[in-house]
Order: sequence, then C-alpha cells, then structure tokens
Amino acid sequence: MSKAAFIGLGAMGSRMVANLLKAGHEVTVSDLAPAAVEKMAAAGAKTAASAREAAAGSDFVLTMVRDDDISRHVWLDPTTGALAGMKPGAIAIECSTITPAWARELAGAMSKAGIAMLEAPVSGSTPQAERAELVFLVGGDAETVTRAEPLLAALGSSVRHAGPVGTGALAKLITNTLMGVQLATLAEMIGMLERQGVDPRPVLQAVAATPLWSPHLTSDTDSMLSGDFASRFPVKLLLKDLEYTVKTAGGEASVPTVSAVRGVFQQAMDAQLGELNMTAVVKLFAKND
Repeated sequence: MSKAAFIGLGAMGSRMVANLLKAGHEVTVSDLAPAAVEKMAAAGAKTAASAREAAAGSDFVLTMVRDDDISRHVWLDPTTGALAGMKPGAIAIECSTITPAWARELAGAMSKAGIAMLEAPVSGSTPQAERAELVFLVGGDAETVTRAEPLLAALGSSVRHAGPVGTGALAKLITNTLMGVQLATLAEMIGMLERQGVDPRPVLQAVAATPLWSPHLTSDTDSMLSGDFASRFPVKLLLKDLEYTVKTAGGEASVPTVSAVRGVFQQAMDAQLGELNMTAVVKLFAKND
C-alpha cells in the first residue's frame, strides 16, 4: 500500500480519508480545523501542521478544498504549500472543483518542479464519498492515471479519463452545471404544480417513468417535497461552480441559460439559503408550509 497525504478534511475529504485508511494506505492529513484533524487521527491517520509537512515522503498528495484561491495556497505557498514538500516521483492529485485555467496553471508549476499532476474532481456527494462510490473525472496523461488508479479505486467506483489537464475540470463543471439547471427547473415545476392545485408527487412520479428522469432527480424531489435540506452539497458551493462555468465559457452571452440559473441560485443566497442543501432552492418557488 502507498503513503498518501490528504489536505482538506471537510465533509468530502474526511470520508475519503476514512476509505483510504480502510484500504490499508498510510495517510497523513492536514487541515486548518483542529477538530477535523483530531477526528482523522482517531481513525488512524498521521497528522501534520501544514500541507508541506503532510506531503513530505508521500507517494501521493491529494487535496479537496473549496475553490481556486484555496487550492493555490495549499499547493503553492512557498512556506507551507504541498508542492514544496513533495518528493521526486510523487503524484499530485487535485480533487477540488476548480477552473480549467487554474488546473493548467497548477500543472505547469508542478511540471517545472518535476512533479506529475492529475486533476481528479469527483461526481458524487457525501453518501457516495462514504460508500467509496465516487466517479473520478480525471485530467492528465495516461501513464500517471494508470499509476494513480489503484489509490483512486479505494475511493470510488469509476475513474473516467477525460483527456489532458483541464478536461477533468471541464467535465466536472459540465456535470454540476447540468445538475444546477435540473434543480432550478424541478423547483420551478414544483411551484407550478402547487399553483395548479395538485399534489406534485404523483405527477412527478409519472414523469419519472420517462427516459428524461434520473435517480438524482428522484432524490432531489424527495428532498424538496419533504423539506429535508440537511446539507450534502450546499447552495453556496453550487453557485460557485455555476460562476466558474460562466467564467470559463467566456461570459454570460455565451451561456445565457446557465447565467439565468446562476441568477436563481444567487437569489437563494440572497434569501439566506446558502448553507442549506442545494435542493433548498425550491423554497423560492414552492409553498412555505
């Protein structure tokens, strides 16, 4: 088994570390939240005071953080960044949802240091992370992907190689953008059904029999109709990803539909729904019981 460093112990990262430990990998963790580090230490992980310290001696260094800015700091800070601590031959794996532009810039910095990098954002939320059923959308060269697959197999059910660095980020942004468009549409349709004076559930169950439906929509419908908005993927993070898509596409004129959906999730943020699960967007359109 390999030695891995993992930086970023939020809802996703902590579950991913737990699965690496279960698979027998030696894992060293780092996070700014002491409680998160202590929890992983209790599960068997080694701890480090910084990303650089965690990366030292590791075969793989993985990160799961919020955005481009945090990713830049975690990897490239000259004092505490992971890249400064990585050994020759190690592989950097960025699992965060970032922009393709930053992924390519980061890969360039890694290459100059003689480090191979993969971007490996994931499709799946906390239930999939806990069950090691994540789908990795990978960008990087094929040889590095092959070297990393045994490690990623401990975390997910599928590794999909999209192409060179940048394509993994593109695949993830497309995935989350489609999710956002579906969510906003579903929320609006629930509001429409309620204004028609009908129970949304049997109508949507009928629609669920068509090829246009997906298991994701089933769980989202259950959440919206039950009012269970316990956060698995909060509104604020989906809004961030939609903003990244608009930026990557070249601006609002290039993606008017996505821009409109981004506006809906911005309304949800303005309505103080940002910390709730993304399905809470329905509160903008449905009756308040």
